[in-house]
This record gives sequence, C-alpha cells and structure tokens, in this order.
Amino acid sequence: QVQVVESGGGLVQAGGSLNLSCAASSSTFSIKLVGWYRQAPGKQRELVAVMDSNGEPVYADSATGRFTLSRDNAEKTLSLQMDSLQPEDTAVYYCHVLGYLRVGPGIDYWGQGTQVTVSA
Repeated sequence: QVQVVESGGGLVQAGGSLNLSCAASSSTFSIKLVGWYRQAPGKQRELVAVMDSNGEPVYADSATGRFTLSRDNAEKTLSLQMDSLQPEDTAVYYCHVLGYLRVGPGIDYWGQGTQVTVSA
C-alpha cells in the first residue's frame, strides 16, 4: 500500500493564495508523485497540474500562470502553489501517486483530498 496525505487547503478570498502539499510513503512500493487533480461539486475530476516524463510541470489552461507545481523526490512531497485564486477554483484537490512493485505497471493511488474554497 501507498499512503498519500494532502494538506494545505482552506478558505481564502478571491485573489488570495494557498499552498497545497502532498506526502507519500510506502514500505513496499517505489513511489512516483504525479500531480494534482480537482473535483468541483457536480463535475468530473479534472487535471490541474502534473509532472511529465522529463519531470517538467504541465498545467491545465485554467492553472497556467497562476499555479506552480514542484516536486521533491528525496522527501517524496509534491507541492502546488496557487496564486490569484478565483471562486471557480473551489473544489476538492487530490494528489495522484503511482506505486511500483519490482515488476508490473504503476498502480494509481489517491489521497483523501483537501478542500479549497475561494470566496468572491
């Protein structure tokens, strides 16, 4: 199993900032921290920002220029700095992690989510 814990969500006014953090751990799996997704009420889960195969961040159009994704492989943490937040950013934010055994493809793991609420 892989344990994934997100933190840093909260209530903020429009124009404010939040920093989300994801920490992953496992005694069995090798871990790859992938990125952040979000799900607003009544909507499907959508990509916010992920690391590509070269370790470079890729952002959704809605996050470009406002959000910054960073990864510390040694510490197994993934952070999402969110600036200039808007009410439409309100959602539960989830961290996506892949766990690898010695053989086989990566297995998807998700955290419990952290709520971000942006007031107008």
